[in-house]
Amino acid sequence: MEWIDLSIPLKAGMPTYPGDTPFELKPLLRIADGKVCNLSALQMGTHTGTHVDPPWHFVEEGVRVDELPLDLLIGKAYVVSIRGAPAVTADALAAAGVPEDAERLLIQTDNSFSAWDKPHFQPDFVYLAPDAAEWVVHRGIRLVGTDYLSVEQFRAPQPLTHRTLLGAGVIVVEGLNLRALEPGWVRFICLPLRIEGGDGAPARAVARKMA
Repeated sequence: MEWIDLSIPLKAGMPTYPGDTPFELKPLLRIADGKVCNLSALQMGTHTGTHVDPPWHFVEEGVRVDELPLDLLIGKAYVVSIRGAPAVTADALAAAGVPEDAERLLIQTDNSFSAWDKPHFQPDFVYLAPDAAEWVVHRGIRLVGTDYLSVEQFRAPQPLTHRTLLGAGVIVVEGLNLRALEPGWVRFICLPLRIEGGDGAPARAVARKMA
């Protein structure tokens, strides 16, 4: 089975959440200019593209990104597909056939098939409703992955989804592109940059279907 890259390419002009620092690759040295090597500097926010939210993002006493246990970021994950809905609800997850032993859940929505094809931020992206976050916590799921820049509804009055998940210690992976995955079990690896004391970090995430 081949590994599938679920990460969003980091590039100039990519969609970023309003208020976040746009991605920029700044050339410092270029061989084409007669320099000895190619060398660049990066500018971006900690929640750029595919990234991981640790509890400390919304919970003051929560663990930070460099403190996340690797065994939660690597392992078997279950993929569900919930299409044609503006939000993922608890009822939708309950009907998706998530196995009782699923500890990691990847939620494919219409975002993976449309939002990433547009160069600008899409405010009407499919989000995880607060009752769905409660369902995730109740089921004992320890990591949830979603397919746009936030798990929360844009301009939600209160960040209830984030607080519910992160307050329970659930790791949130945002900004995945799950278009190439089918429902079922996959082997999942998601490693955020090891930013000491970080509130989040860009990550490379990959998966492959389990036999």
